[in-house]
Amino acid sequence: MLHVDPIITVTSVAPPPAAPAILAAGGAAVPPPFTVARILTETQLNSWLTLGLLLAAGLYLYGVYRLRLRGDRWPVIRTVCFLVPGLGGIASVTLSGLGAYDTALLSVHMVQHMVLSMISPIFLALGAPVTLALRTLPVRPRKRLLAIVHSRIVRIYSFPLVAFAIFVVNPFALYFTDLYSYTLQHEWAHELVHAHFIATGCVFFWPLLGLDPLPGRWPYPARALLMVLSVPFHTVLGLTIMQSTTLFGGDWYPSLGLTWSDPWNDQVVAGGVLWAGGEFVSVTMLAVLVVQWIKQSEREARRLDRELDRQEARERAAEAAG
Repeated sequence: MLHVDPIITVTSVAPPPAAPAILAAGGAAVPPPFTVARILTETQLNSWLTLGLLLAAGLYLYGVYRLRLRGDRWPVIRTVCFLVPGLGGIASVTLSGLGAYDTALLSVHMVQHMVLSMISPIFLALGAPVTLALRTLPVRPRKRLLAIVHSRIVRIYSFPLVAFAIFVVNPFALYFTDLYSYTLQHEWAHELVHAHFIATGCVFFWPLLGLDPLPGRWPYPARALLMVLSVPFHTVLGLTIMQSTTLFGGDWYPSLGLTWSDPWNDQVVAGGVLWAGGEFVSVTMLAVLVVQWIKQSEREARRLDRELDRQEARERAAEAAG
């Protein structure tokens, strides 16, 4: 009797793929190697900032529309400043692919820092949204807004020396304590830092460069001096980060295990971003302030000329009548 042994087929079972490292801030998988193309492909519109930015843009455009309906003029340059580099700048570093890398690369986070605390607030201030609101709101909301603008809290925080102290101290309090590591591990704290950057930049730049009516605004020479004093701030901060012998965020960046990025080299790049970017923005904004100063002097000179012309006309009329 012929006996046939059963044929046993052995198939190899591949081990389950390793779970990707997880970024606690946001709970998303560690992104692939950073490239310029990733800024577009990793775009996400699920942030609370998306709704906030759309709401701010819609309200601003509605205010401009209301002015045009009644025949009033609103400078196009203000609308462009507020919408494109202002709100658009915030969106470009939070909703684009940069937002997907802001907890994986310190250098990307520093780009966010520069845009959210310096570039976007400057253009938001140049868009003069408070002035637009005062010109379009009904009487009662307008009075409430004026009451807020002239309130004690706004007077304190918009005082240039107070705003300057907040602007200078905050980054050191964030990066040189355990607070930064905490924001990397908790999404709500990470998002709060973004909002804090924007608020800090607005508090500092609005009294210096803004066109809205704020109480206690300094004359242009004093504002220019404060801008000059702010120039070396980012240089000191950037060089300190570049020369630091400890990693910012503690063990966070090494624990991600990124094969395409070295945390130490990335930290040097991050410091360079603050150094070079801070000086460029500060010097550029100092030039903007000087231009505003010149224009204000020209307006004052024209006002004085008109007053002298009226005075001469009254004198001639008095002589003719006598």
